Amino acid sequence: MGIVAVQSFKNILSTYLGFFVGAINTLFLYTEFLSDEYYGMVSYMLSLAYVIMPVMALGMHNTLVKFYSSFKTRVSLNSFLTLMLFLPMLVIVPMIVVIYFSYDFIAELLSKKNTIIKGYLWHTVFIAIALAYFEVFFAWAKVQMQTVVGNFMKEVFHRVGTMILLLLLHFNVVDLEQFMMGIVVVYMVRMLVMKIYAFSVKFPVITFKRLNNISSILKYSFLIIIAGSIATILLDVDKVMLGHYVAIEEVAYYSVAVFTAAVIAVPQRSMHQILMPLSAKYLNDKDFEALKDLYKKSSLNLLVVGGFIFLLIVLNINELYHIIPEEFSGGLFVVFIISVSKLYDTALGSNNAILFNSDYYRMVLVLGVLLVLLMVLLNMFLIPVLGINGAGLATFIAIFMYNSVKLYFVYRKFKMFPFTWNSLKITALIVLTVLLFYFWEFPFHPIVNIALKSFLVAILYGGVVYRFNFSEDISLLINRYLKIK
Repeated sequence: MGIVAVQSFKNILSTYLGFFVGAINTLFLYTEFLSDEYYGMVSYMLSLAYVIMPVMALGMHNTLVKFYSSFKTRVSLNSFLTLMLFLPMLVIVPMIVVIYFSYDFIAELLSKKNTIIKGYLWHTVFIAIALAYFEVFFAWAKVQMQTVVGNFMKEVFHRVGTMILLLLLHFNVVDLEQFMMGIVVVYMVRMLVMKIYAFSVKFPVITFKRLNNISSILKYSFLIIIAGSIATILLDVDKVMLGHYVAIEEVAYYSVAVFTAAVIAVPQRSMHQILMPLSAKYLNDKDFEALKDLYKKSSLNLLVVGGFIFLLIVLNINELYHIIPEEFSGGLFVVFIISVSKLYDTALGSNNAILFNSDYYRMVLVLGVLLVLLMVLLNMFLIPVLGINGAGLATFIAIFMYNSVKLYFVYRKFKMFPFTWNSLKITALIVLTVLLFYFWEFPFHPIVNIALKSFLVAILYGGVVYRFNFSEDISLLINRYLKIK
């Protein structure tokens, strides 16, 4: 776990920095400087961009990671990388042409409930293009085992850019239209910076030579679009569908709740950047013992860290909603239900990395498509009845089922299971801590209460994890930083 631990730790720091900036934006700046209508519009615009991004990228960011280590000659490798750079244009160019000639029809279709959506379709398209090529350039760096800069750009850069734009809007330096255009510029600049860094790590040598396994590459790319779309849809389709059923302001309230719960997934997102290329390498080399060890350790370590963050969120959520505007408190149930699903997702460790880089992804794609259809149907049924709580419940059910299927599939095909007795002990510790602290409230200012309860939880949870050595990697990391031999 050496390279995983080092880069994951750095990635976690940058990811939490990004979430800290994002929290300021989401909980305070957006809610104070932007109307609920435009806040909902920004959430909808970005969610739709993320939903169509996998199609724009044509799956190249996943294909690059899976096949990179399988090429052994310089000519074949350069030809492969050239293909990765140019193939997304086969989708992007026709899509731009179609949208250009069908703009009114598409805009009307998307804006039936909220007319504001109609004016920002091109914003969404160009953000999606920037997201797609950013992921390709990030994957370019990942396969060189260089993830730290890319993770910083992925998690921090655009949030700082958005914060600057919100401040400029507040001080009347820019107006609303310039602010919306500025968001597009931020994502485009992020993509260009990532390109410059990726090419500094390995400069492309444009080579057009036929690859022997081109059919396998194209088949994987096509199918992985579905896989990427499934993962993205499970994250963002709820906000997109909310835009069709409820007032756009409700999307803003829902976005705050989901963002709060998403903090649990930070360690997983950070570790995933290095787990993907490592899992691909072990699978290509057929080193299943190393793959199994990576699976178990990543699951255990992520459960420990994710469990701690889960506790901080669930035990402090009531106080947090006392700080932000009162109307956002309607998302309390969403925070709870999404937090549980995020913790389960985190506990699977390198499960996604194994599936996406194995030969069994086809079956998982079929199951994933069925689950996405289930999620859409659940949203269609639950949102009109329960509003944003219905969207949260639909997301929870879909993610729980999807993860359970993936867990079973890896066990069935690879005879690998991520959980150990220590996983059960950590889960019991999390449940016990919730029961001990949830109803314990302090009579101080909400910020003081959050700090005090977080300190006590950290002492109890961290002390038990360290005392009973639930995770050797985390214990070694603590010993290193505390200078304990």
